[in-house]
Amino acid sequence: MNSFFKPVRTIIFFVLSGLAILLLLFSYAKLSVQPVRPLVQNKSEVERGSIVDRSGFPLAVQTNFYHVGISPKNLRDDEELKREFAKNIAPVLDLDEEMVYNTVSSSKSFVYLKKKIDSTIFESVKKITDEKGYNFVSYEKIPGRNYPNHDLASQLIGYMGDDGKGLAGIEFSQQEILSPEQHEGEETVQAKNVFLTIDANLQYKLEKIARKSINETQAESMMLIAADAKNGEILSYISFPSVDLNNYSNSSPSARIDRPAMNAYEPGSVFKIFSVGIVYDNHGISPNETFVCDGVYEKRLSSGEKIRIKCLEHHGTLTARDAIRFSCNDVLGQISDRIGEDDFIARIRGLGFGQKTGVELPGETAGTVKDNTSPLWSARSKPTIAIGQEISVSALQMVQAATAIANGGVPVQLTFIHKITNKDGTVYLTHEPVYKNRVFSKTTADYILSCMETTAKTGTGSRANLRDVAIGVKTGTAQMADPNGGYSDTDFISSCMAIFPVEEPQIILYIVVEKAKGETYGGRIVAPVIGEAADVIIDHLGMSRGGAASLEHSGVIKLSSSQAVTVGDVLPDFTGKSKKDLLPLLERSDIHLNINGSGWVTSQSPEPGTPVTENMVIELNLE
Repeated sequence: MNSFFKPVRTIIFFVLSGLAILLLLFSYAKLSVQPVRPLVQNKSEVERGSIVDRSGFPLAVQTNFYHVGISPKNLRDDEELKREFAKNIAPVLDLDEEMVYNTVSSSKSFVYLKKKIDSTIFESVKKITDEKGYNFVSYEKIPGRNYPNHDLASQLIGYMGDDGKGLAGIEFSQQEILSPEQHEGEETVQAKNVFLTIDANLQYKLEKIARKSINETQAESMMLIAADAKNGEILSYISFPSVDLNNYSNSSPSARIDRPAMNAYEPGSVFKIFSVGIVYDNHGISPNETFVCDGVYEKRLSSGEKIRIKCLEHHGTLTARDAIRFSCNDVLGQISDRIGEDDFIARIRGLGFGQKTGVELPGETAGTVKDNTSPLWSARSKPTIAIGQEISVSALQMVQAATAIANGGVPVQLTFIHKITNKDGTVYLTHEPVYKNRVFSKTTADYILSCMETTAKTGTGSRANLRDVAIGVKTGTAQMADPNGGYSDTDFISSCMAIFPVEEPQIILYIVVEKAKGETYGGRIVAPVIGEAADVIIDHLGMSRGGAASLEHSGVIKLSSSQAVTVGDVLPDFTGKSKKDLLPLLERSDIHLNINGSGWVTSQSPEPGTPVTENMVIELNLE
């Protein structure tokens, strides 16, 4: 050992040790003069914004859930306590008593007994654990989402996962609006509320009609879209089957599909209104020009190839209007001969087919529109596309294209966002209509709409005719593609498009029924549903009807002066009057009207015949 501690080694050792001590002292001195840094605070929890309908009715709201955990090791060998705990807690958590006992008897240091219980159950459990002194139970509070209307408009609203992120629908697409991410350095972030364009009451009424239809037809699925033709706001959005958003994890994959946005399908004969519109607008046909349907469209090319497309009937001599009215494949094929392939496909793309509509939903399909340069293009492609086959579309694309017919040739961008507000109610954003480039002349749009009105009166859409409101419709039935190639003989898509009122279009209504059992023709199974749904929409929105008591028909609809709403010495019977009919009474200062609801008067207080007194308050309930 003495030989190791030589003078040189000893000096080097002490020098290095001294330097290390000096460095350590310097570091401590430096830290002692620096200001104390404040502890980093956890980011404040920002409550997620709500999703509501256009009037503020809640559709998705913030709530809290709780995970219930236990520490089995704290119970050790106390069998009596384990049994008592299982007996008291199992019924409250809706768990099997033996399962709870086995869980608390495990050797684990910690285990979740049940996750995501709501606040009501949490309060019940906590009350028991506090009273009994179960100090081995713990709770973890997590932010969650409550969907008070369960499956109402479920695919549109979407779903929020346990991590606070939207997983589908508006919850997903508006994540940064509903729950903006707080970045380092930002003091506060503000979540916002999203007002959807849908009307929850109207949605409920139309879903009731849709459920009845899907049950009667035993269909596999169904889509319904009702949109404001003027501003593109979607008032109702239905995709069946639907999912209970409060039990999303246990739903079937089929129920989670947002069909109107995600599904691409061949539209069938409804597409004929766009085909005729394109050729008419291109001056390829005229209103009075006639064609002859002999039951089949046939054409032989110079190459020797023969095109053959069957029609359901031998319609004889038809105009283009008649071809739409009777949904004639033969005449549509002949009409398609009046336009070149390039022009036809370009005009179809101009209507928005082959591209996403750009609505505020994830996973939207673009559909498919073939080019004539595609290997899949054949000599029969143009006439086949003209009747709604060899092209795939989404329900949203069909509705957006229909806005061009309803708006005199100018399509409008569809939207689901009515407005966005801050948490204090101040408006952050309000929807303004976005009009696209003109695709039809007004003359063409008016002509197609009048053809659709003829179809409702005397054609395949007669079962959708409303009698007291002019409506334009077009029905369609298309064979679905067979996975093994070709078309199925049993699976059909039945559909109907409606625009009303014809004089001044306000609503576009489109319904698609997939794989109905038994009857499959759109004119027979979907047109009646269109009529029923249109009736509900008209009444719900308080739109004028030709058969209303305050109106008479003399070539045009006008107010009848002999039946005007007046209040004299006694109260009249207001039953059946619309909100519009009541407007003159609001200007009177001697009586006061309280109008509840929309549509038509169903009840009133005081009763008819009650003497009118000054400053009388009249309650009118509308539905």
